[in-house]
Formats: sequence, C-alpha cells, structure tokens
Amino acid sequence: MGAWTSFFQTSAGAAATLVGLLVVAISINLARILGFAQLPSRAGSALIPLAGVMVISMLALVPQAPRSFGVEVLCAGAVIWASAGYLLLKSLRLTKNLRREWVMIQVPVNQAQTLPLVFAGVLLALGFPSGLYWIVAGMIVSMLAALMNAWVLMVEILR
Repeated sequence: MGAWTSFFQTSAGAAATLVGLLVVAISINLARILGFAQLPSRAGSALIPLAGVMVISMLALVPQAPRSFGVEVLCAGAVIWASAGYLLLKSLRLTKNLRREWVMIQVPVNQAQTLPLVFAGVLLALGFPSGLYWIVAGMIVSMLAALMNAWVLMVEILR
C-alpha cells in the first residue's frame, strides 16, 4: 500500500479539517440546531462518515497485511453505515412537512458515503486490491456530503 500513502495522509488531514469545520458550524449555531428536532441527528449523520474517513485513512497508514486492513475497513464501514443510517432515519422521522425530494437526495447520499466502505472492506479482506478504489469513492462522497451539510448547518439554518 506504499503507493497509497500520500492519498491516505491527505485524506486523513482533509477529513480532520472538515470535522473541525462541522464542529465549529454546529457550535456557532447550536441554539438554532437544537430548535429543530431533526437537526441534531443530521449534524451527527454529517460528522460520522467524516470521522470514518479519518479513522480509515489512519488505519491505512499502519503497517499491516492488506487483508487485516480489509477486515478493519469492513468493521469500520459497517459501524459508520449503521450509525449514519440510524441518525438519518431518526432525522427523517422527526422532520415536519417532510418533502419527498429531500428524502430522494438524502438517502442515496447517505448510502453512497457508507456502502462503498463496506464493499471495500469485503474486497480487501478477500484479497482483492481493487477494494482501495471503493474506499476512494466512499471518501470523496463523504467529503462532498460533509460540505453540503456544513453549508446547511452554517448558512441555511439562518434563513
């Protein structure tokens, strides 16, 4: 995985930066976020995949067998998928006047952030190095979704 070191170092740093941005956005608008029943769960479902990107990137930098890394990615991906999915469903349940369009965006984005990590873990654990490319897909979608959520938590909430 030596050729991937720079990617994982960069991903860990970018994810840590975005986690910090989201924490600041949440803390600045905490009173407003707590004023909407669904937003605390949305904030959590935005943080979890990013924290997962950071953790998986850090695990990739640990010298270990690729299959061991695959098992770690599978476990982390499953926890990220379950946690982010639970919080999204909770947020949807608490949203008043839920618009179908919003659900049609949020659910696929949630799954696109998390399921590639689970799939990557399975592939890597089975010895297929192509799993690394699925990690890339999950990480990119997670970072883009985090930017979208940061925008909502920093700007849209003030409208």
